Amino acid sequence: MAETPPVPRRPPGELEASVLAALWAAEGPLSAAEVQSALGGQLARTTITTILTRLHDKGAVSRSRAGRGFAYSPIQDSAGLTARRMRSELDKQDDRSTALARFVSQLTSEDEQLLRVLLAGAEGGAPEGPQPGPGDAL
Repeated sequence: MAETPPVPRRPPGELEASVLAALWAAEGPLSAAEVQSALGGQLARTTITTILTRLHDKGAVSRSRAGRGFAYSPIQDSAGLTARRMRSELDKQDDRSTALARFVSQLTSEDEQLLRVLLAGAEGGAPEGPQPGPGDAL
């Protein structure tokens, strides 16, 4: 009998991203079974529950009692979560100046201009150039 090749592993964070996308698309809190359904039902409910528990432990989702289980809601939108991750990575650095300098040096000119506008606005100055719209994120 021939062996079946192993199923390739998903990239790190892919399942968490899928679960968060399902929660962001929902109009309210979802149970693990509802997340499973929203993702097409191909993952085991225990897998979904494990991912939701990990996201809760990381502070990415909140949960409230719903019957014998929990209903989960995202704490932040996608942009807020990205900002939190960026801050978390920066907080791990001993040399914040070098880390920030390298980050800024890799920005596109459009992102650099947006960052300048956002920083000017945060300082209370009159920002120059285009204002970021509701869909723009850092």
